[in-house]
Amino acid sequence: MRTVFSNLKPFRFAVVVALILMFTELIAELLQPYIIAKIIDDGIRQDRLDVVYMWGGVLLGISIVAFGFGIISSFFAAHVSQSFGFRMREQLYEKVQRFSFTEFGRFSESSLITRLTNDVMQLQNTVFMGLRIMLRAPLLVIGSVVMVFLVDAKLALYFAGAIPILAIFLGWVMKRGERLFRAVQQQLDQVNNVLQQNLIGMRLVRVFVREKHEGDRFSEASKGLMERMVAALILTELTMPVILLVMNASVIAVLWFGRMELDQNGTVTVGEIVAIANYATRTTGVLSLMAMIVVNFSRALASARRVEEVAMTGSVHEDKGDDQLARKVRAGDVEFKEVTFQYPDTEAPVLEGVSFRAEAGKMVAIMGATGAGKSTLLSLIPRLYDIEDGQVMIDGYDAQQLNLNRLRRSIGYVPQEIMLFTGTVADNIRWGKEEATLEEVMDAARLAQIHDTIQSLPQGYDTVVGQKGVNLSGGQKQRLTIARALVRKPVILLLDDCTSALDVHTEAALLAALKERKCTIFLITQKISATRASDSVLLLDDGKLLAVGTHEELVESSGLYRSICESQERKAGMSHA
Repeated sequence: MRTVFSNLKPFRFAVVVALILMFTELIAELLQPYIIAKIIDDGIRQDRLDVVYMWGGVLLGISIVAFGFGIISSFFAAHVSQSFGFRMREQLYEKVQRFSFTEFGRFSESSLITRLTNDVMQLQNTVFMGLRIMLRAPLLVIGSVVMVFLVDAKLALYFAGAIPILAIFLGWVMKRGERLFRAVQQQLDQVNNVLQQNLIGMRLVRVFVREKHEGDRFSEASKGLMERMVAALILTELTMPVILLVMNASVIAVLWFGRMELDQNGTVTVGEIVAIANYATRTTGVLSLMAMIVVNFSRALASARRVEEVAMTGSVHEDKGDDQLARKVRAGDVEFKEVTFQYPDTEAPVLEGVSFRAEAGKMVAIMGATGAGKSTLLSLIPRLYDIEDGQVMIDGYDAQQLNLNRLRRSIGYVPQEIMLFTGTVADNIRWGKEEATLEEVMDAARLAQIHDTIQSLPQGYDTVVGQKGVNLSGGQKQRLTIARALVRKPVILLLDDCTSALDVHTEAALLAALKERKCTIFLITQKISATRASDSVLLLDDGKLLAVGTHEELVESSGLYRSICESQERKAGMSHA
């Protein structure tokens, strides 16, 4: 909570102004029943019209002041709440951008979206209510109790006795409401997750005729949300009748015993009874409002804890060390020294004791079965994950001691899962280097063997790419993502099985063009044609490095590699036959 609401510090002045105006409005409201009692007792009952006019004028003036101050206070409260929400969303988004893949694993995508939107909105609304209503309501109750005792201490006991009972009740509601609304927000994550998966996989859903199955999944998640929301709303609706019952009972007691005092002893006046009843009525309304406040605060408390989880999650350490450690990667020499890596919450390591060296400017192919640790090995170079055992050396320096931004700016990365963004072809390539000129974009496309294809599109480089590249073929999308990595002219290029959709001739032309760039290239592949073109091959199996060498060396020394070659040659022969 402290971390979340520390974002209010930049708006201290506006907060103070809003609170001062709110307090002034509150004082004016508390004085009104007292002035009404004066009008009744000193004016109407004494048949003195001048007193009625005098106190009536004061009452009108106070009401106008309260109205004006209320409007201005609302303006400042709205400014603070909206600015707080903007700042909170911005900080959380920047925080998420710095997450390591390990930290991403703690939260689902749908949960992060809910936390950055719905949860922040709950907090934003609570800040506004806090400045306008949340503080004002309890202060009005306390102030009303004080004023009632000033009017008549005996009758005040009938009124004040209800307050502790309701305070205990509202405390229980808030505590239980926080748990219920936390469950609501968690179930909302599930609904968003199912919806997100369905929309992303809409083509597969239709091709495999899974509409009913997906509809049932969404209905189940949505029903769970409904049930949790109903439980929370039942608690919400319970508070209002309880408050009205207790407060109306206290009002009846004030009127009953006030009438008795008026008839029997004459120690209380009509104006005092009216004033006390007025305070009690106002308090009833405020406590009814506090029921809504408590529910909203409970929901905000649940949201604050969810937001706090994101805000307090550590991110990869960005060393701002000395000039040497903050240097750019220039040569691209990469060396793994006894690297062992294990994902969080898993029992077995994904990589175990991996050691090799990739000299600057060389192309290294990585082969292995599914689950051998190939993609994990690539992800350790740009520090998408940080290792605990061993060292990843870049140009002779430990990668964990290098400045993270400078390290990643030296790397071009093409992931296995293709991700394109809505926008033009040129915009998608420039995503790798925002300030790239059109000539640089075209040079990267030529290297990626997609320039001619782009030129044949209706608007060339200005052709709009649909969401996730739906209007492009698999090979075109792969080459476009390669061009996006190449436009930044990387020192180290990481290609995660991104040539699988390319034909043999296109792949050969691409690899030949890449070798001319003189950058260090890591290529995950299952094609022997790619390993032949590489300077060395890493053969992984079950997280261990089985063999390192050129294609020719591994054919001679590795039975596994030789069997892979023979298998692919037989398939090629059968296809030609």
